[in-house]
Amino acid sequence: MRNSRWVFLVMLISLVSNELMLADCGKDDVSDPYALQNADRVSKLPGQSFNVSFAHYSGFITVNQEAERALFYWFFEAAEDPSSKPVVLWLNGGPGCSSIAYGVAEEVGPLHVEKDGKNLYLNPYSWNQVANMLFLDSPVGVGYSYSNTSSDHKTNGDKRTAADSLAFLVKWFERFPQYKGREFYITGESYAGHYVPQLSQAIVHYNLAKKEKIINFKGFMVGNALFDNFHDHVGLFQYLWSTGLISDQTFKKLNIFCDFQSFIRSTEPCDGILDIADKEIGNIDQYSVFTPACTANFSMLNQILRRRNVGNIRRQYDPCTEQHSTIYFNLPEVQRALHVYNRSSSFKWVTCSDEVYNGWKDSPRSVLDIYRELLHVGVRIWVFSGDTDAVLPVTSTRYSIDALKLPTVGPWRPWYDDGQVGGWTQQYEGLNFVTVRGAGHEVPLHRPKQALTLFKSFISGSILPKQSELKSDS
Repeated sequence: MRNSRWVFLVMLISLVSNELMLADCGKDDVSDPYALQNADRVSKLPGQSFNVSFAHYSGFITVNQEAERALFYWFFEAAEDPSSKPVVLWLNGGPGCSSIAYGVAEEVGPLHVEKDGKNLYLNPYSWNQVANMLFLDSPVGVGYSYSNTSSDHKTNGDKRTAADSLAFLVKWFERFPQYKGREFYITGESYAGHYVPQLSQAIVHYNLAKKEKIINFKGFMVGNALFDNFHDHVGLFQYLWSTGLISDQTFKKLNIFCDFQSFIRSTEPCDGILDIADKEIGNIDQYSVFTPACTANFSMLNQILRRRNVGNIRRQYDPCTEQHSTIYFNLPEVQRALHVYNRSSSFKWVTCSDEVYNGWKDSPRSVLDIYRELLHVGVRIWVFSGDTDAVLPVTSTRYSIDALKLPTVGPWRPWYDDGQVGGWTQQYEGLNFVTVRGAGHEVPLHRPKQALTLFKSFISGSILPKQSELKSDS
């Protein structure tokens, strides 16, 4: 998620067969799944000074017995009446970034990390207000997930990630049989723009092979997502120019020298003009172009302002959240509370793994073919985009959606949150597109309240609020 110049290697070959996936599932003992659940249940965490109304669980599920590949999960039951709520999987991208670091600790999870890296606070906009939320660190080598075959950390790719994630889900529902048959959705952002549709496709194929809905998959939603090499880069250059971040000359040269239509590897002229573009953009957070970057000065100013506003529960946007999570999830007492497997004294938890990223083996140039397939099987598909992201910007997403050539079934219009425009939306046949005004790459971090409104609409399958609807409710 933190690299905007990921060089794609080869086209994605088809997902592994159902039989191979079943072989990869391993043979964990599920004779007493409730005993396994109880072993994974998390009591009060270090730095948690408050009680919560929901149960949560964390641990590992082996997805390949022979290689001893195990994926780490953290599952939060819905805050109210979990037996009536769907199960929703959240995935972060990278490739190599932790869903615990981003999804849980700073975006949609109920427990966020304080600035001191040692304490927690309750997120008032957590998505477990709406659903039972499952967070997965995938693939192995990400976060706490691991393989005892060390080469696995350096040989990940889209194909194996989808296969291992499917194996995880099959076994997770065995460990939590009370959720079998429950409506299931997948959400995520950034490079999960690959993971989410690929896993969705794998589930559809798996259910077809089994001739029943082993996983009651209903749909997916992705944000600021990677879609298609060509459209992603054309849209990126246009966004950088239209927001005034690069010069006219650099914009023209990017489109001349960086030919992403046939992009396999970067070229020297393209690298040169990309370097010029970086210098013109300057020292800003390209994931959120209109908010401050994380610097020592910002951290000090933030602490001063916080001391002046003791008791003010309104939390300002903090660009240094990764630093806080790095401290917290490396604490030995936190790892013990989360049932983390202690594999070596040299292990250091990181938000994003360079080892995984640099060793990535397969990635298609486009996932639009998967969208075309899934649009015909009746699953719910929503795509959202924070409009201040200069890494996978709204322009890129719009070009990719346009390439699907879907008929529109509703007008382009604003949607509202508390009487204010939350963004804009367009309904297509089989797909709903939503922008979130003022949000960067991580929409729930920058606009948490609006993101929760978006999530509620997605899960319920209802349209986003109109101004007239809000007026009639008042």
